[in-house]
Amino acid sequence: MSVMKKWVLATALALALIPAALAEEAEIDEAVYTMVALDGTPVMSHAGRIYPGDEYIASDNKLYVVTEVDDAARQALAQCLGEEPAYDPEAARAVFAPARAESGKAEDKKLIALYSTHSDESYEKGDGTASKEGSGGIYDVDEALKAELEKLGVRVTLDTTTHLPHDARAYSRSRRTAEELMKLRPDALLDIHRDGIPDEAEYETKVDGQETSKVRLLVGRSNPNASVNREFAKQLKAVADEKYEGLVKDIFIGKGDYNQEISPRSLLLEFGTHTTDKEQAKSATKYMADVLNTVLYGGSASAEGAAGSDKGAGRAIGLLIAVAALGGLIYALVSTGTLKNLGAKLSGGASELTGGLLGRENEDDGDEE
Repeated sequence: MSVMKKWVLATALALALIPAALAEEAEIDEAVYTMVALDGTPVMSHAGRIYPGDEYIASDNKLYVVTEVDDAARQALAQCLGEEPAYDPEAARAVFAPARAESGKAEDKKLIALYSTHSDESYEKGDGTASKEGSGGIYDVDEALKAELEKLGVRVTLDTTTHLPHDARAYSRSRRTAEELMKLRPDALLDIHRDGIPDEAEYETKVDGQETSKVRLLVGRSNPNASVNREFAKQLKAVADEKYEGLVKDIFIGKGDYNQEISPRSLLLEFGTHTTDKEQAKSATKYMADVLNTVLYGGSASAEGAAGSDKGAGRAIGLLIAVAALGGLIYALVSTGTLKNLGAKLSGGASELTGGLLGRENEDDGDEE
């Protein structure tokens, strides 16, 4: 056999093996991996390949780093490095505070952008399947999160562009969507997913007595914004841990970028898994919306609640003024001894207390600038 024929045969054989290799690679990328500690204790499950160097912040804020991966066993060995340092509020303000000023938006123009890279993701309990061609059940979670944020006075842009098929290039296709959303200069860009691990118990929790799903936060470590995205995720978890214990499941920092390099406040959120009841995933959006509003804008009250707070504050201030006035009346009566002097003193006191709104008449009423 000539050299040319051997080369042609070898090339043909290699080309024939490519589809099988790609299929095997895709199967590995979609497989469920288990992370275990050095002593063999299970740490967590993850739908998708885990790589050496990936990191994981558990619910108790213990930090694990992956040292070895056995693809055949679908298992990742991870070393616990102790507790993840708490996020630094001052450092966070230095990073995030300028974003609104640089965006050119007014302070009251709150805006969050949502989209879903894996458009087919669905819930077996609620959708009847884990995957729906076209728009999957994940868009119902998008809509629920949008509605809850809007109740808090946050504007939301939800892009429902589909990015099928659900393959390794889905993030390349969704990047165009993310870039279009970033033209609106949102305060945060969120890619909404659901997990693919089979055990729904890993995502079950109760918040305020209501059964709901946990939420996993994912950061892509292969992007220039990785450290900032990580701090954003840690902020969300810290606030959630304080307000709604058990809501945020954990933080996974995996290989890849998830298109997060285009914004310092870009994250991937997984609401439950495919075996979670979709209604529980939707119920989690109420609490996650409040967490996002608190972290990004410093408050969780709705417009109605804020108005109520203002009324309460007004009543409290009125009471303080009344008490101060009564005290002034007693003091003036004692110090002047006469009602005439008392009237003059009260007039001056009221003027000082209210900044001139009450009490003495303006002696310069005829002067206008």
